[in-house]
Amino acid sequence: MSQDLLSFEDLHFRYPGAEAPALDGVSFTVPVGEALGLLGPNGAGKTTLLAIAIGLLAADRGRITCGGRPIAAVRGLAALVPQDNAFYPMLTVRENLAFFGQVQGLGGRFLREREASALASTQLGDFRNRRAGQLSGGLKRRLNLAIGLLADPPILLLDEPTVGVDPQSRHFLLETIGGLQRSGRTIIYTSHYMEEVEALCAHVAILDQGRALVSGTLGEVLASAPPVFSMRLGQELPAPLRAEWAGRCALVSLPGHRYQLSGIPMEDTGAFLAGARAAGCTVDSWSWGQQHLDDVFLQLTRHTLRDD
Repeated sequence: MSQDLLSFEDLHFRYPGAEAPALDGVSFTVPVGEALGLLGPNGAGKTTLLAIAIGLLAADRGRITCGGRPIAAVRGLAALVPQDNAFYPMLTVRENLAFFGQVQGLGGRFLREREASALASTQLGDFRNRRAGQLSGGLKRRLNLAIGLLADPPILLLDEPTVGVDPQSRHFLLETIGGLQRSGRTIIYTSHYMEEVEALCAHVAILDQGRALVSGTLGEVLASAPPVFSMRLGQELPAPLRAEWAGRCALVSLPGHRYQLSGIPMEDTGAFLAGARAAGCTVDSWSWGQQHLDDVFLQLTRHTLRDD
C-alpha cells in the first residue's frame, strides 16, 4: 500500500457576511488508495471542504495536498460528484458526456474512449441516446457519477451520491463505488447513511460546526468514545429522573423512548435500570458495550445524521 497521504491541513474558510466560519481549522488525512467517510450534521462544513478540494473555493488558510502536492494545482487529479444533479436535462446521456469531457480538456479518440469507459462503469450504455431529464432518479445518479469518471481521476469526491434513489440503484452505486476504491482510487465519501460509510470506508472523519471532532481508522473512531449504555423503555422517562441522570452522565434521548447514557460503568447499569422501573417505566430492552458509528456520531455532535 502506498504511504502517500491525502492531507487536509488546518483549513479555514468563512463565507462573506457569515457570523461563524464554515471551516475552523479542519485537519485530517487518508492514505492514498483508500476511502474516508466524511460525516457531519447539515451545515458542518462538508460540502465547503469538498468545494475547496476541487478548487471551486479558495481556503482562507490551510491547504489540501496529495503526496505533498496541492491537489487543486494538478489538473485531473480530483473530481467532484456533487449531491445535486450536475448535467443538462435536455441533452442526451452521450451528449452530456461529450460536453463535460470537452470542458475537462478531453477530445478526439481519448474522449470517445473515456465516454465508453464511463458508460460501461455505470451501465448506462443502453440509455446513451435518452435525454437526461427523462432518466429515473437512480439513472440520473449514475450519470452524475459517469461525468465524474470521465477524466479517470485518481481522487474521487462523492457528496451524498445515493440520496433519493431506490434500493436497487443504491446497491448498484455502492457496488460501483466499492469497485472504484478497490481499483486504487482515493475516495472521500459523504453520506447521511451510516451503514454505507461502515461498508465502504476504512477511515472516518466527523465534522461539526466547522471543526474535525475525530478522525482516524474506523476502529480508532469507534474506540474514541466510552461504551454506551442503551435502553428502550415502554414509556417516556419522567422529567425529574431524566434531569437527575443528565446531571450524572451524558444522556441522549432518541425517538421511541430510547435513551443512551455515556460513561456508565457496567456495574452501575443495574441501578439505572432499577431507577427506571421505580419511576413506573417498563424496560423493553437494554445493552452496554462498544458502540456503533452512529452512536459515536450522536455522542460527539448531539445530532442524528438527518438533523439540520
